[in-house]
Amino acid sequence: MNTPARYIIVVLALIISLHYIVSFTHEPYGRATSLSSIASKFKSSPSTDTTISDNFPFHSSDYKWTPSGTGNDTLVVDRHANATFVILCRNSDMQNTVKSIREIEDRFNRRYRYPYVLLNEEEFTDEFKRRVSILTSAKMEFGLIPHDHWFQPDSIDEAKAKAGRDKMVEKNIIYGGSVSYRNMCRFNSGFFFKHPLMQKYRWYWRIEPDVHFHCNIEYDPFLFMEDKKKVYSFTITMYEYEATIPTLWGHVMDFAKLHPEFIAKDNSLGFMSSNNGQTYNLCHFWSNFEIADMEFWRGPAYTAFFEYLDAKGGFYYERWGDAPVHSIAAGLFASRDQIQFFDDIGYEHNPYTHCPKSKETWEKGRCTCDQSRSFDYDGYSCMSKWDKFIEN
Repeated sequence: MNTPARYIIVVLALIISLHYIVSFTHEPYGRATSLSSIASKFKSSPSTDTTISDNFPFHSSDYKWTPSGTGNDTLVVDRHANATFVILCRNSDMQNTVKSIREIEDRFNRRYRYPYVLLNEEEFTDEFKRRVSILTSAKMEFGLIPHDHWFQPDSIDEAKAKAGRDKMVEKNIIYGGSVSYRNMCRFNSGFFFKHPLMQKYRWYWRIEPDVHFHCNIEYDPFLFMEDKKKVYSFTITMYEYEATIPTLWGHVMDFAKLHPEFIAKDNSLGFMSSNNGQTYNLCHFWSNFEIADMEFWRGPAYTAFFEYLDAKGGFYYERWGDAPVHSIAAGLFASRDQIQFFDDIGYEHNPYTHCPKSKETWEKGRCTCDQSRSFDYDGYSCMSKWDKFIEN
C-alpha cells in the first residue's frame, strides 16, 4: 500500500474513533447522528409541490425586509403624524432620486418609516418603481399629475408668454426660456397638495432628487411642527432673482388690500419689507426643502391668494417661483411664531448648504457638512435678516 493511502486510512480511523467517543459521552450528539435520525431527514414531506421558481431566489408572500443596523433602527411606533414625504421627479431623475431617498432613510426615516408619494407628469416606469421601492420598507405610492394641474392653461396668451421667455433668454436668466420649469413652479405653488394621493395627509416634507441630508435627525420634525402649532419650516433663505418676479409684489399688495381679513396680526412682513410693504426686499425661504401643514395651503386665505395670482398669469408671463409665492403667503397669513427654522437639519441642494451653527449640534448629529462653508451668512443669504427680525 502506498504512503498516501496509509495516511487516508489513519485519518478516517481517527474521525470514526472521535465520533464514537463523542456519541457515548454526549447524548444529544448521539441522538442527532444516529442512523434513525439521519434516515428521517430523507423521508418525503407532506408537500407535493417541489418545483423551484424560475426566478429563484424567491421570497414567500409574507416576506418583509427589515432594515439592518443597530438597535437604534427600531421602528418608532408610539406616535406618528399624519404625514408623508413628497417628491416631484421624472423617470430620468431615477438615480438622483435613489440618492435622496437613501440619505433621508439613513439619517431619519429608517426609524420612523413615514410614507412617500412620488409625482410625475408622465407615468413612472416599472424600472423606476423597482429601483426606489427597495430603499425602504415604508409605504411608497406613485402618482400621475392631472393634465390641468401641470400644463400651461388655455387662458394664457402664448404669444405674450413667449415674448416674456425670449426676453429672459436674452438676459441669460436661469430657466428663462423653459415652459416646463414654469409648469413645475405653478404646480408646486397651487396643486401638489390637491393631488389624490396627497389628500389623505396633513403634513408633508418636500424632497427633491440629488439633495443631501448631512446630519442624523433623532426626533420627529413632523410631530415637532404639530405640537408647536407651526405651519411652515425652512433651512435656507435667500434673495430671489428680481427679473423673474417684476410684478409679483404689486399683485400681493393689491390682494392684501382686498382681503385684510387674511393678514395675520403678528405676521412676518418685516422680514420681507423694510418699509411696511411699499417694496419687497426679495427675501424668501428656499422651497426645495419644506416641512409644512397642507391645511394651511388648503385653507381659505391661501386658496384665494393662489387663485388671484394664477389669474394674473405671472407664472408664465414672467417666471414666478413657488419659493417666493409660498414664502410671502406664510409671511403674511401665518404669525411669525408659526414659521420654523430647522438649524439642526443639515441640508444641501447644489450649490447651497445649510450646516448647523453650533459645534454641539454638529457633533450630536454626526454631520458631514463643513460648518465653515454653510450658506447661512453668505452675502446672498437672508439669514441675518431673519435673525434680526425674530429677535425684535
